[in-house]
Amino acid sequence: MAHQATDILRQLRLPVIGSPLFIISNPKLVLAQCKAGIVGSMPALNARPGPVLEDWLREITEGLAEHNAKHPERPAAPFAINQIVHKSNDRLEHDMALIVKYKVPIVITSLGARPEINDAAHSYGGIVLHDIINNGFARKAIEKGADGLIAVAAGAGGHAGTKSPFALVQEIRDWFDGPLALSGAIATGGAILAAQAMGADFAYIGSAFIATEEANASADYKQAIVERTSDDIVYSNLFTGVHGNYLAPSIRAAGLDPANLPEGDLKTMNFATEGAGAGKPKAWRDIWGCGQGIGAIHAITSASAAVERLEREYRAARERLSLPA
Repeated sequence: MAHQATDILRQLRLPVIGSPLFIISNPKLVLAQCKAGIVGSMPALNARPGPVLEDWLREITEGLAEHNAKHPERPAAPFAINQIVHKSNDRLEHDMALIVKYKVPIVITSLGARPEINDAAHSYGGIVLHDIINNGFARKAIEKGADGLIAVAAGAGGHAGTKSPFALVQEIRDWFDGPLALSGAIATGGAILAAQAMGADFAYIGSAFIATEEANASADYKQAIVERTSDDIVYSNLFTGVHGNYLAPSIRAAGLDPANLPEGDLKTMNFATEGAGAGKPKAWRDIWGCGQGIGAIHAITSASAAVERLEREYRAARERLSLPA
């Protein structure tokens, strides 16, 4: 395990990164996750318009500093900001400047790997984790200067890959010994331990935190997470041009047949916040992204209660396998 992962793990209650949930993650959720002892994160693009991002970064950094001053015996975990490194993101340079200004500890990059983004994070001592769906993309990300990887396997919420986590992790670990997080239907403490057993340093968990009080999701969306199972997840590229997993009830509510969705077009992917393309992410508000692990979510709780449940299950799984704490 590379020293970056070791340094982060020392600060965590559980080896978990709360994944950045588009629209849903906000400072309230990030602060709750970090104070509970896991890495909290959010996409920079959730702060709209652009100037709001500085307000949010200030809120997070000041909130964590205040917590740490009051609780030196249990300091908060570091936080992460997700950057969409796609050519349609017209805020990338603006948002990266703020990330540097506030010295965000972890930058998560998606939909493209760019050396200048990695260099900017490294300039103040930050680390970059890049999410990938196959081994080829993993190699390119490390070659371009990323410090670690997020392996997005089958079953992950939102944009997701098709690879078995067993295959994806073993292929990456064949050549890479740096920080590695695994994403894909992880919603229990036992699954966190399984991710470590496969060779990952961290579990990357998203959908379980949609059904939390702090999440910026509608009441219907949260309830659907509680009531539905993996049978209700649909894999489609219609909504953004990139394949992802979505809840079937939200697709029906939009007047579409989940079993007969047309193919999408990669050219339709657009993360612009101004001009003609600014309305493109609307699909994300109307169609609910979700991973296959939701069958383990049985109640809407606080984020801290969700972490407590994961910790209980994680420790129980270790005991079941007779592993030392």
